[in-house]
Amino acid sequence: MYLPSHFEQNDPMALRALMTAHPFATWVCVVDGQPLVNHLPLHFDGTRGPHGTLIGHVARANPVWKTPPSSSVVVFHGPQAYVTPNWYPSKPEHGKVVPTWNYAVVHAHGLPRFIHEAEALHALVSRLTDDHEAAQPRPWSVNDAPPDYTASMLRAIVGLEIEITKIEGKFKLSQNRSELDRAGVLQGAAAGDEAARAMARAMKGADG
Repeated sequence: MYLPSHFEQNDPMALRALMTAHPFATWVCVVDGQPLVNHLPLHFDGTRGPHGTLIGHVARANPVWKTPPSSSVVVFHGPQAYVTPNWYPSKPEHGKVVPTWNYAVVHAHGLPRFIHEAEALHALVSRLTDDHEAAQPRPWSVNDAPPDYTASMLRAIVGLEIEITKIEGKFKLSQNRSELDRAGVLQGAAAGDEAARAMARAMKGADG
């Protein structure tokens, strides 16, 4: 990833917060010299490994688990939005401004370990379900489904764990602009659509 120093994010808490808030990730593996790309939700477990461990599952019909990859990276996409030059107070002064895109991403590198045992898979999907159902008024549990149906669903998936060996964060949030222009972007984005407002909140968070 191209990573200018002024956009580099090294704060472990900021990286963890983005992965937790935006769990639907893009997973890229290299197998036999060819890239394989999958999109899936992954749970971040900060208690395992120096940088944490990602947990999820794929369909058993997906060939990604059949051949060990030579490299693997998971991309988490955080807030992102278009930035118009009209938001820069410097525009009427000299006109030397262009459009850009602000965004925050995390790249988590690590090789996968695949899980096939029924008991371990049950524990894995129960943990994922409990995590994502927690905000529901009446959280659904894996145990709410008939046991034979759950068993058949578990036979159709393969569990996945990726211990993160390297992690990079790029928070491109107008750090290369003047303080006045950054304030203009914040004001413009705060009055924009939901994506722009989310980007403005990310800018405020990056500012502390």
